[in-house]
Amino acid sequence: MPTYLYKNLDTGELYELRQSMRDEAYTHHPETGVPVKRIISRPGIAFKGSGFYVTDTRPSEGGKGE
Repeated sequence: MPTYLYKNLDTGELYELRQSMRDEAYTHHPETGVPVKRIISRPGIAFKGSGFYVTDTRPSEGGKGE
């Protein structure tokens, strides 16, 4: 199940809550009942190494050593 970031509307505190992608966004914290809002955040993905840039190219069909 994915983890979503929620913000407490009263205090500004941030929560990470796990829920199914099919579930509606919470409007209240499931344990405390305080009003919350889902925050959109960027995913934590880091592309390292070659092959992730437009200027990178694939090796030729023959490969090296032919």
